[in-house]
Amino acid sequence: MMNRDEALRRATENGEEFDLVIIGGGATGVGIALDASVRGLSTLLLEQCDFGKGTSSRSTKLIHGGVRYLQQGDVAMVRDSLRERARLQANAPHLVRPLSFIVPCQSLWQRCLTRVGFWVYDLLAGRSQFARAFGTSSAAAQQKVPTLQPNRLRWGGIVYQDGQFDDTRLLIHMAMTAAEHEACLLNYCQVTGLRTDRSAAHIDGVNFIDQETGQSHRVSAKCVINATGPFCDAIRQMDEASAMPIIAPSQGVHLVLPRTFLPGDTAVIVPKTSDGRVLFLIPWHGHVLVGTTDTPIPSATLEPLAQNEEIEFLLATAADYLTQAPTREDCLSVFIGIRPLVRPPASDDGGETKSLSRDHTILVSKQGLITITGGKWTTVRKMAEDCVNQAMDLADLPTNGKSTVNRKIHGATDSPDATVYGTDSRLINDLIADTPELGKPLHADLPIRAAEVIWAVRHEMARTVDDVLARRTRALFLNRRAAEEMGPEVARLMAGELKQDAEWQQQQVTDFLAIARHFEMPDLGIATK
Repeated sequence: MMNRDEALRRATENGEEFDLVIIGGGATGVGIALDASVRGLSTLLLEQCDFGKGTSSRSTKLIHGGVRYLQQGDVAMVRDSLRERARLQANAPHLVRPLSFIVPCQSLWQRCLTRVGFWVYDLLAGRSQFARAFGTSSAAAQQKVPTLQPNRLRWGGIVYQDGQFDDTRLLIHMAMTAAEHEACLLNYCQVTGLRTDRSAAHIDGVNFIDQETGQSHRVSAKCVINATGPFCDAIRQMDEASAMPIIAPSQGVHLVLPRTFLPGDTAVIVPKTSDGRVLFLIPWHGHVLVGTTDTPIPSATLEPLAQNEEIEFLLATAADYLTQAPTREDCLSVFIGIRPLVRPPASDDGGETKSLSRDHTILVSKQGLITITGGKWTTVRKMAEDCVNQAMDLADLPTNGKSTVNRKIHGATDSPDATVYGTDSRLINDLIADTPELGKPLHADLPIRAAEVIWAVRHEMARTVDDVLARRTRALFLNRRAAEEMGPEVARLMAGELKQDAEWQQQQVTDFLAIARHFEMPDLGIATK
């Protein structure tokens, strides 16, 4: 399990020179820590906030090949993504599971074209646990998704499978797997500078501040990796002040609705909306996810805000396909993810972000800083492998020859009854057996128990109410109002574990309510750009 105090002592008190220091605790950084530690490299990861605080907790919750990339002719990316989809499902079956989608067809031409596209999709996937696509009649399609408008199913639909997952639960279990392989991972530790050797020719460590104590530390490393996603340019400019930005950030908005809008277990994909984007309606944790937009923004922030135009676009498109039109009042939560799209070297600042690269990019500076950015959750294992390979070559690091290709993630189990905690469910139930009141739900609208709060603090390095309600559980993403009402009790439970006082509890609740405001529907009278 993960213990912050022990990790901090190891990072600061032993004078250890790490093979790798990784800056950034999102999917890419944690994936690199996992790959490196499995290969026997001594590894330290530093995250300025909580693991997955940014983009990695705000995805569309899909592990997929990318239907739209196939439409764009990027066959290589789709093939690689489908290969990694199968590996991720095999390595974390408790968190990555097949989900059926239906593509509504309004014409014979659309049905034929879609069927051919998914024939290619399945061909690229090869053998896997995901069922192959098939055509279905209008009546059968209506039975699968009774809330779809009949006029959208004049020619039935195409049913196919992709993977669905809980992004932050997977991230935490990847971090726990890395810790089991002796990686040292720290949240709330902000890198403040890069260190160089005496000749100032090579980066050989970092300076960082422990955000909880305000104390500064320094660590040495044979190689430093910048895996900060949409914030990577700031780290690059610590290395080289004149470094040109490579990130053209884009934000994707998701709405969360009650399950009544999409009952059953089949998701809906709108392959081409009015502005050419793909839109998903997805069942997730007893709710419905509607997303996503793709809007260029001037800069990335940790708590982005939705624009009213994005909200209206999602609601209007969903209304075009559902028998019951969702309204702003129906939305239980709104969350936004920032995509670290890589700007082509010769491009200007204009153009649509849909045309920028979704593939990952690895850069090595003159002083040896490795930057990896771009990519997506589905290919995070391969991204990490590529990055560690680059670090091995750069710093001449010997490894044990092992790989993450078939490496099971912490908690992995094939049980059809497995929860997002996997094999840890038994240990959480043991907590409840010892203290039965910990088994009670903290809110009538969400099945989150007090024992999960205790578990998150003791074993998953949760340090704030936001950590618990946004990422260790998904309360804030599923139902903002319910999460706000749970805040005081979560703060009380955490204070007991962390030995904090009433003032700390009140500050935690205040801080969490400020964060939760970013998950509410924006006021129509307030500009959110």
